[in-house]
Amino acid sequence: GFFDDEFTKRKRDWKEGLDFGMTPLCRSKDAMDFTLEAAPDDDIRHSNLDGFNRFPSEEEAPGFKRAMWTYFVAMTNLAERLSEVMALGMGVDKSFFNEQLRHTHTSFLRLNYYPVLEKEEEGSRGPHHPKDGGAYNAPLGISPHSDAGFLTLLLQDDDCHSLQVFNRFNNEWQTVHPIPGALTVNTGDMAQVWSNDRYHAPVHRVLANAEKTRYSMPFFYNPGYNTEVKPIEHCVNSQENHPLAYDPVCWGYFRWQRYSGDFADFGREVQISDFSKTNEKLRQEERIRHQDKFMDTFDGGAKIQSAGT
Repeated sequence: GFFDDEFTKRKRDWKEGLDFGMTPLCRSKDAMDFTLEAAPDDDIRHSNLDGFNRFPSEEEAPGFKRAMWTYFVAMTNLAERLSEVMALGMGVDKSFFNEQLRHTHTSFLRLNYYPVLEKEEEGSRGPHHPKDGGAYNAPLGISPHSDAGFLTLLLQDDDCHSLQVFNRFNNEWQTVHPIPGALTVNTGDMAQVWSNDRYHAPVHRVLANAEKTRYSMPFFYNPGYNTEVKPIEHCVNSQENHPLAYDPVCWGYFRWQRYSGDFADFGREVQISDFSKTNEKLRQEERIRHQDKFMDTFDGGAKIQSAGT
């Protein structure tokens, strides 16, 4: 649903947005037609870790829900095709990720609106990536982060170029200039784990703009909550400087902890580096998986306490 108070790494983003995504009920029939016709957004059968969809009514926004689901299905199909190419690049059959994701994915689409930065906010200290030296002295549209899931397909605003990616080779921020009619494709943390670091999940941010508004539509192609993500065997080769880099990661646990870390102060946010060796986080993950809570809507404190964090 709509939000104007999203946090990234416990810092409020300078934006508004609307999210919607796949739910358990969507899987029983065609996703678009079923959600349009068969059950309201608050039907309990939609309940899942990411919450309920909250579309405006047909009276408030005629045709909006159908248009959004049509786009969602198109992005899902494109993500599946791209995953086939990525699978071949990792040395496995092109159907590898379709078998992992197609019937259980928990993807969602986000509509972002970045308003013009208000004058009184321009001089305030904004969050920054540790490597940028704090050079950007203003609030950020989104604080620096890597995408947690497998693949992101981003439709950018052609007129406002505010997305930046951190170049890990020269330690500099670089603006990602959109190409009209094209999508920006971003690999996420789960792609990095599956590929054993052959695909990298880049750190990126969005600058706030004092002159222009910005719109964007990222589609996040994510695994099923109970999917165990681990390096593909073909990508592990110690003799070629590719030793096993990660222990298995449960996507639902990782999503849960990443989302929690945006709001609660745990000292640091969960990262895939936490799964580079067996540690307490892995034992905690097993406890949570056995509780089978991924079909419950995330409710902040209650789940954080039950996680033992």
